[in-house]
Amino acid sequence: MRTLSRKTQYTLRALYSLARSYGTGPTLISKIAKEESIPQDFLENILLNLKREGLVESKKGKGGGYALSQPPENVTIGAVIRVMEGPLAPLPCASETAFRKCDECVDIRTCGTRMVMREVRDSIAGILDQTTLSQVCRRVDDARAEIDAEAHSQEALMYYI
Repeated sequence: MRTLSRKTQYTLRALYSLARSYGTGPTLISKIAKEESIPQDFLENILLNLKREGLVESKKGKGGGYALSQPPENVTIGAVIRVMEGPLAPLPCASETAFRKCDECVDIRTCGTRMVMREVRDSIAGILDQTTLSQVCRRVDDARAEIDAEAHSQEALMYYI
């Protein structure tokens, strides 16, 4: 199976940052780069690509920066990955959007590998296409709150020991 490229991983992190600040105005590239530990030059290219694809918008000058072009609850992880990586299917013959018969295939209707890879593609798409930026941010916030609560609980325990 293929893995997500570093560029796509950085893209998702940048979009999580923009999702957290949605509705507060544009965010500077330098702030996103610092918060998400993304090389700024790399981030600039990512954001320009996302702007071309209509996922973000930019404002120049004082008070400028980047912002999501739509609410984070409307942007799915599947849509972002397709923009950055292309189809979700592990084989071209299993793709919904970029179907192509494999060179080695004798009969696509009876190919067992294609049947299994269609199931894999459908499972992956089912999760990624129903998971939004806002949901991921909420999950991260919940995990951070749980970690903070555990740390606070341990500090309190140490105080009483």
